[in-house]
Amino acid sequence: MTTDAVARLDREELRTLLADTIDADVSDVGDDTDFVDRLGVDSLMALEVVVVLERKYGIKFAEQEMRTVRTLNSAYGEVLRKLAGRP
Repeated sequence: MTTDAVARLDREELRTLLADTIDADVSDVGDDTDFVDRLGVDSLMALEVVVVLERKYGIKFAEQEMRTVRTLNSAYGEVLRKLAGRP
């Protein structure tokens, strides 16, 4: 992806997308709020989060990377890294 795509990655838009996906209030999705431990997201819902991110941003997660997407900050970092084309 281009730097334009990276520049367009909006943290608050991502927060809203994640909240909608896990059926939580946006206010419950803090930067470091763990979806699994704090918001009760199960493995199926966690997989759905990854699928939504892949579709929205045109990226792919390896199985091991999927496990790291447990907070807004981790999701943002992984998406940003992938949009920037970094391994």
